[in-house]
Amino acid sequence: MTDAAPPSTALPDDAAMDRRDIRALLRVMARLRDPQTGCPWDVAQDFSTIAPYTIEEAYEVADAIDRGSMADLVDELGDLLLQVVFHARMAEEAGAFAFPDVVEAIVTKMIRRHPHVFTREGGADQDAVRRRWEDIKAEERAAKAARADAASPSLLDDVGRAMPALMRAAKLGKRAARIGFDWPDARDVLDKVAEETAELREAMTAGHDDAVREEVGDLLFSVAQLARKLHLDPEDALRRADAKFERRFRALETRLAPEEGGRPVDADRLEALWQAVKASEAEAARTAQDSPGPEDKETT
Repeated sequence: MTDAAPPSTALPDDAAMDRRDIRALLRVMARLRDPQTGCPWDVAQDFSTIAPYTIEEAYEVADAIDRGSMADLVDELGDLLLQVVFHARMAEEAGAFAFPDVVEAIVTKMIRRHPHVFTREGGADQDAVRRRWEDIKAEERAAKAARADAASPSLLDDVGRAMPALMRAAKLGKRAARIGFDWPDARDVLDKVAEETAELREAMTAGHDDAVREEVGDLLFSVAQLARKLHLDPEDALRRADAKFERRFRALETRLAPEEGGRPVDADRLEALWQAVKASEAEAARTAQDSPGPEDKETT
């Protein structure tokens, strides 16, 4: 008995096409979306069901970059590109636009937003480039509002509603700051954080659930502005805090007795273990700092 032949990996319609050619991916997607011979799952999707995957893949790209893994990055960028092709294919089926229109739109936008590169306005410094970029985006927002018959375009018009709330909070604050609607410096925002904390405490004491939810939101919004004024990305800061908590909690778990694993443990014991983990980390950091680097070691 002979082994079964491996499944074919030939590209649809043109097995000889170079897989590095974007047309190969477009053909693969067309095949997947074919109502008669395609994949039932792919055929059943629409823009709203695919959107969460698009967001997820963008985060996977960021994660690969954060880990410094080029092997994973090339894979994740492919997954993200697939999302673009998927949306473009569905739009083409609906008669709205196709992938070449997506390419044309972004090429046109990049040329329009970089007159210092593609026209005779060259030689601008970074500040001038940033100001011109913002002016062009403002013009684009006004034109978009006019097409939509909006009465008055806003600085906030293109701050995406689907982006993570913490990231969006910082961006909303940054946009409002363009007309001076902002705190003078980070210390003033820190006072606002304290104020919102006090209001949250009052709402918790009163026991009003809706008020508590609102005050928690106000507190988070203020913290996002604090990060912005400190020139920090609040999403990045929170991701780092997540990673630190996960690292320390895993270390805490290793210190639990076998019979304690997976079950509630005395709060005082947990706090003691937590502090021990933190102390161990601090000691490891001091040791690493005191250790001589390669340039400090004597050579023979």
